[in-house]
Amino acid sequence: MKKWLSAAVCSMMVAAPAGYAFAQGATQGNRADYDAAVSRADSDYKAAIARCDSLKDNAEDICEAEAKRDRDVARAQAEARRDGTDAARAKAAKTKADADYEVAKERCDDRKGNQKDVCMKEAKAAHEKALGDAKVRREAATGGTAGDVAETRRDARKDTMDAAYKADKEKCDAMSGDAQDKCEADVKAKYGR
Repeated sequence: MKKWLSAAVCSMMVAAPAGYAFAQGATQGNRADYDAAVSRADSDYKAAIARCDSLKDNAEDICEAEAKRDRDVARAQAEARRDGTDAARAKAAKTKADADYEVAKERCDDRKGNQKDVCMKEAKAAHEKALGDAKVRREAATGGTAGDVAETRRDARKDTMDAAYKADKEKCDAMSGDAQDKCEADVKAKYGR
């Protein structure tokens, strides 16, 4: 028994540093992949911004917002791959939702009046849905109880429905008279308000 125990201890003394070295190598590999992805995202961003300079007015603003979105999302996804956690993936999803919203708002700037208002509210509704999904994913990833995840899901659904309601209601504002009244009644019925 004593020989067996000594052999086990010796093998652990040899295997532990080898395992640690292997784990460190894997981390360094992930770090190298992360650094390469960030570098690639930065160089792609610079190239995209250079292309945007040839555009004018809001087209240039949209182009720059898209370039920034692509860079920020690529960096967040690289970080999520590096960390390998659900929380990091949820953070990347939030980054994407926020960046997509910024691009959508720039696209709405080309419109005027009610069309712009509707566009902004639709962008907000899409943003709320994406944020809600990210919040639910984050709550589940951080070890929230089933009740906490369900509550987060309910809150996200409510926020999404509120934003969608506002967007649909805004569409009615372009109408007048009986058509507007019918549109508003239909929207209220659709959302149970």
